[in-house]
Amino acid sequence: MKPLIELNKIEMIYENDGVKTPALRGIALAIKEREFVAVMGPSGSGKSTLLHILGLLERPTRGTYHFRGRSVAGLTDNELAKIRNQELGFVFQAFNLLPRTSVIDNVKLPLIYANVAEREQTKRAEAAVEAVGLTHRLNHESGQLSGGEKQRVAMARALVTNPSVIFADEPTGNLDSKSGGQVMNIIKKLNRDGRTVVLITHEKYTAEYAERVITLKDGSLESDHKVIKRRTKDAEFMK
Repeated sequence: MKPLIELNKIEMIYENDGVKTPALRGIALAIKEREFVAVMGPSGSGKSTLLHILGLLERPTRGTYHFRGRSVAGLTDNELAKIRNQELGFVFQAFNLLPRTSVIDNVKLPLIYANVAEREQTKRAEAAVEAVGLTHRLNHESGQLSGGEKQRVAMARALVTNPSVIFADEPTGNLDSKSGGQVMNIIKKLNRDGRTVVLITHEKYTAEYAERVITLKDGSLESDHKVIKRRTKDAEFMK
């Protein structure tokens, strides 16, 4: 069976005023369906650039990317947008919620762009909000929520299109440890329910939720290994 995602010799070079800056250098990796992968590395290692390419938000300078066995190189911007809308969900550190807008209306946004009927929008948005445990906040404005609740709304918005892949970029970066743990437990459940998860993080405790950890350094793949977990009374630890 072909991998869900397959990258080969991916390079990303940014150019500004004639100065070329390599962000990714020959990245090759494959991600299987229903896998939970964490991508780690220091600032400037290429983590966010890799996510942007995996999420079809940017095109690489060189190399090949196959999604479900199909090369994305020749796809138009509209075709890429259709895959993003139907297959991919995004959760970012900054939440990116509309201020003075209710939880349910924030969650509906991707469905509006997809021209889903209004009644179906409401049904699916309510189900997504319930999945992250925020039904009691359905009609609250985003500004009335805690940081952890805002991130859960962002996750509901990512879920509402029923994507096969969730890309989470530092989803706990603005949260305290308790709220971060709640968010990661939801992400782990989404993976157990059948979704592929790609998590960008610099925090070891969030990476420990994954089953595989990829480490980048200076735009190159430094390591790629399975997470070995041993259970104690209180926790699981990554060796």
